[in-house]
Formats: sequence, structure tokens, C-alpha cells
Amino acid sequence: MSPRSAEASRKTKETDIVVSVHVDGSGKSDISTGVGFFDHMLDQLSRHSLIDMTVKAKGDLHIDDHHTVEDTGIALGQALAKALGERRGIMRYASIDLAMDETLTRAAIDVSGRPFLVWNVSFSSPKIGTFDTELVREFFQALAQNAGITLHVTNHYGANNHHIAETCFKAVARALRMALERDPRQPDAVPSTKGSLKG
Repeated sequence: MSPRSAEASRKTKETDIVVSVHVDGSGKSDISTGVGFFDHMLDQLSRHSLIDMTVKAKGDLHIDDHHTVEDTGIALGQALAKALGERRGIMRYASIDLAMDETLTRAAIDVSGRPFLVWNVSFSSPKIGTFDTELVREFFQALAQNAGITLHVTNHYGANNHHIAETCFKAVARALRMALERDPRQPDAVPSTKGSLKG
């Protein structure tokens, strides 16, 4: 079986980003975006998906974090799509309810080739420290669109905004881990009656 690894880069007037992923990894990460809370969340995404990730991002943080967060999602999504190729032999579907203290969040994934995000998450504050909470959705929108996955994220309940954001990243990570596992019963098949997961 060929290694499921890829790199992607994105360079604009707003950002300069290089990422690499190894799907069959152990959750090692080397993350540097200049946005501390976002680095912490990407570490969680890598650790709990077992996808090794390297992310090096420079962005116009003197304006705000938006371009850096969104463009990192774009680049990570593109790298994942490249690494998965025809998506042969994957489990494809997964969902999980993930608890963290007082918070419970569900993520459901279809690695379908058809990008879509359903986002049922709200925050009681516009900021977690200096990080804009609305950027959590922006990241997952960019990731889903560019990875070609259908992603549903629902926060059932929670009081602490840090916990709500963190359960979103951890739940998506765990769902990705399950959906991207190799299926021993059909290791070479594309898991679709159409014979293609290209959208």
C-alpha cells in the first residue's frame, strides 16, 4: 500500500503557508502559525486524528488572524485531498460524540469528495483570549471545502468557550481518524456504488 502523504502550499499577498500531512502517522505535529490558540487546536487535530502534520504559516497578523486561519484550512484540506488520492480502501463514514468536562460535541464525516459543512456551534463570547471564536467555523469551512469532505459539527451543550472550541477540533480529529482508517474487508475498493469519490 502506498504511503498516504502529501504537501501543499499557499502564497498570497496575505499569507505564506506550507503544510505536509502523513495520514498513517502517530499524531506528531510541528505547528507554527503565529496564532497561539490556533496552534494549540491544530496540535489537538493532529494528535487525535493520528495524522502527522507540519504547518508553517506566516500571515498578516497585524490586521487580524482571519487570513492565516482560513488559508491554513485551505492548505491542510488540499494536502489531505492529495494524500487520499482516489480514496480507495477507506472506511469513509464516521461520527463521534466527544465529551470534555461540561461540554459535549458531535462530529460526523463523509469523506465523499463532495464538500459541505453543517455548523451548529455557538459561542457566548466573540473571543477566546485574543482569538476570534468565529474563526473556528472559518477553519472547518476551508478544510471541508478543500479536502472534499462533508462535515457536520454540533455542540450539544457547554459553558466554557475554550472547551467548546477544543471539542470541535478533537471530535473532528477522532471522526477523521475513523473515516480514514483502511477497511480490511475492501482494501482496494472505492467505497461508493458510483465507483468514484471525486464529487
